[in-house]
Amino acid sequence: MLRVKQTNKFEGTVRVPGDKSISHRAVMFGALANGTTEIEGFLPGADCLSTIACFRSMGIEIEQQEDRVTVRGKGWYGLQEPVSRLDVGNSGTTIRLMSGILATQPFHAVMEGDESIAKRPMRRVVAPLRQMGAKIDGRREGEFTPLSIRGGELQGIAYTSPVASAQVKSAILLAGLQAKGETTVTEPHLSRDHTERMLQAFGVRVERDGCTVKVQGGQELQARSIQVPGDISSAAFLIAAVMVVPGSSLLIENVGINPTRTGIIDVVQQMGGKLELLNERVVNEEPVADLLVTHSELKGIEIAGDLIPRLIDEIPVIAVMATQASGRTVIRDAEELKVKETDRIATVVGQLRKFGATVTPTEDGMIIEGKTALSGATIDSMGDHRIGMAMAIAGLAASGETVIENDEAIAVSFPGFASLLEQISH
Repeated sequence: MLRVKQTNKFEGTVRVPGDKSISHRAVMFGALANGTTEIEGFLPGADCLSTIACFRSMGIEIEQQEDRVTVRGKGWYGLQEPVSRLDVGNSGTTIRLMSGILATQPFHAVMEGDESIAKRPMRRVVAPLRQMGAKIDGRREGEFTPLSIRGGELQGIAYTSPVASAQVKSAILLAGLQAKGETTVTEPHLSRDHTERMLQAFGVRVERDGCTVKVQGGQELQARSIQVPGDISSAAFLIAAVMVVPGSSLLIENVGINPTRTGIIDVVQQMGGKLELLNERVVNEEPVADLLVTHSELKGIEIAGDLIPRLIDEIPVIAVMATQASGRTVIRDAEELKVKETDRIATVVGQLRKFGATVTPTEDGMIIEGKTALSGATIDSMGDHRIGMAMAIAGLAASGETVIENDEAIAVSFPGFASLLEQISH
């Protein structure tokens, strides 16, 4: 259990763990590349370690020491048929991106994960991969795990995705790299583009036009060194901590500011928060900066439309900030929250109400009334790392003590979260 109390203020200079999305992809692409890929700043969280374990099960030599990883790639067809099921743990990124990779392989593999993964929708990836020629089966005709994949010769497709999902897009593009002809993916809104950027870093030709991405089949990846920036989704919790604790100021160094991920920055600034980008630069095709965050009085706003895919993982902690903003905050167009590690609409609303917050769920989001005085509560993370951390931040703004049960889930994306909060509190 994690115990949290009000603190006087946060201040100092900190770094957050490496970006989860980029860490996953660095290992995957390194395994498929020709040569040895060195990764610095890797996130040694449970999800990313699941990706390493899966590729080791397919014969890839991977050395990992904290945030430094060496992947000895064997080329696209150097993977071996696994002798047992591939366990993705709690990682949706692992299972969905690996579906695209396994669809190209001349062998059979079965993937499964934990109870949370067993409830998450897979047909959004399975359907387009089947169109390309992969043989995939699973519970309820491929809607749920375990997934059985027999790869082989694929045909490129032009796919219009009904959802803006980086995982869906990435699975199709990865399969497309070994399919005959051209593969295109068009989304309703632009989702995270870490896959496209990193493929280019590994020497792959990727064409982008608005919400459409295109690759040609038959392309190889070449190994390279990757520096993983800090994860903006993890930085979001520290940003929120500064905003809910008066007198706070933090410099968060080396944070990825990929424009498909910076919705949290836009929202904080729209709410009246002081957040400056310093020392902007580009590393491995990814934009990076230091964030200077200063406590500010926030006001409620409306969050909807194209902004949602750029901050979908940050909505739980945005809801916490909204309880401390003056006026009403409305979150719309966020149905995707229902198919995360938990139904995050129901979970955020239920847990925030325990603090005394006034939050109303809607079909596609929630309405938060502020500014509300919060009281310490006993919270269940429900096995969802972002819920656990978001409610810990709420505890910083609440009177009395807050207890986060099942706090071990936090290690999925932010190992050392509690000790870092302690380190910067005064």
